[in-house]
This record gives sequence, C-alpha cells and structure tokens, in this order.
Amino acid sequence: MQQFTQSTRLRRKQTFRRTHSVTLGYLGAAQVQQGALDAAIATWTEALDSMDGVHSGRARETVVQMRRALSPFRQRGHAPAAELDDRARTVLRRIG
Repeated sequence: MQQFTQSTRLRRKQTFRRTHSVTLGYLGAAQVQQGALDAAIATWTEALDSMDGVHSGRARETVVQMRRALSPFRQRGHAPAAELDDRARTVLRRIG
C-alpha cells in the first residue's frame, strides 16, 4: 500500500492521468481490504476525478472492481458507499 501512496504523490497527474487514476484505484482497493472504508472512498473519489477524459480498459476494470468492493457496504445502507457507487456507474458508462 505504501508504494501505491508514494506513486500517486510523485507521478504528474496531468501527464499520466490514466496511470494515476488506476493507481488510485489499486490504493483504494488495498485500503478497503484493510478495513479503512472512509479512506478508500476518499481515494476512489480522487480516482474518479482523475478519470475525466480517460478511455481505457484498465480504467474501466478499476471502476468495475471498485463497484464490486463497494457492493457489500452499499447493500448495508452505507450512504457514502452508495453515492460513490452511483458516481462510478456514471463514469463506467462514459468510459465504455
């Protein structure tokens, strides 16, 4: 997880937009696996923000995995997880 965090801090976001957003997706997945749901939601929100203008299979898979990880929390009525999932669904439609 530390490597993902370092990578997202050092990489130029505008130049490597797809790689940055995918790395943030991986970081969010690691955070949720460690039980840090709020941190994962914040990280995934940043990932979705970074995907503006990105059209890539890796970005799409990142959003699919994000939605899978959010599913149990959304089903339990966790409002921030549901809101992020709605936004991810919209991004997924745009990415293709």
